[in-house]
Amino acid sequence: MKSFHQPHFDSVDVLARRFAEADYIASREIATAVYLGFNLEKPILVEGPAGVGKTELAKGMAQSP
Repeated sequence: MKSFHQPHFDSVDVLARRFAEADYIASREIATAVYLGFNLEKPILVEGPAGVGKTELAKGMAQSP
């Protein structure tokens, strides 16, 4: 079965750099979770109290080139 999914993050470091370009500084743990979720084509659940950066993470992901 052919997959049309084209990963554009070659590594966790590349993803972290793209987040930084979008003005979001991701920890290594966050960058790893997003990288794995994206490349495995699985959703990730982001939860936490107000003000911890859930929306900023989504904005950074949307803005990453």
